[in-house]
Amino acid sequence: MKGYSAKDLEHFKQIILEKRKEILEELAILKESMMDVTTGEYASENSTYSMHMEQGTDAMEREKTFLFASREGKFLNYLDDALRRIEKGTYGFCIECIDEPKYLCKTCPLIPKERLEAVPHAQMCVECKNLKQKF
Repeated sequence: MKGYSAKDLEHFKQIILEKRKEILEELAILKESMMDVTTGEYASENSTYSMHMEQGTDAMEREKTFLFASREGKFLNYLDDALRRIEKGTYGFCIECIDEPKYLCKTCPLIPKERLEAVPHAQMCVECKNLKQKF
């Protein structure tokens, strides 16, 4: 089964690497924002600069930051998986159609280029993803 050309794969790889770089930069900023500037350690409710009334707000902000960092970390894993699929030669194939094409999209079993450019870590074409979400 023929996949995307080496030129196309290199194009997608560059998109993924750029997104990966952005995520790593965002994670570094998040890590820095969670540090107590006076001690260089992660801020906590017991930090000397925290006033009693601000502890609730501080805790909520930290929790939001941790949740965002967790989501970004998950996205980073998806991007790394996509890079591995490029190396293995399976990148761009819909995981629902690779063995038994369903022909729900024009490029089956390949995920359309437009989708991979918008969502470079995609593992399914939009049609298969929508079908899977219904069940």
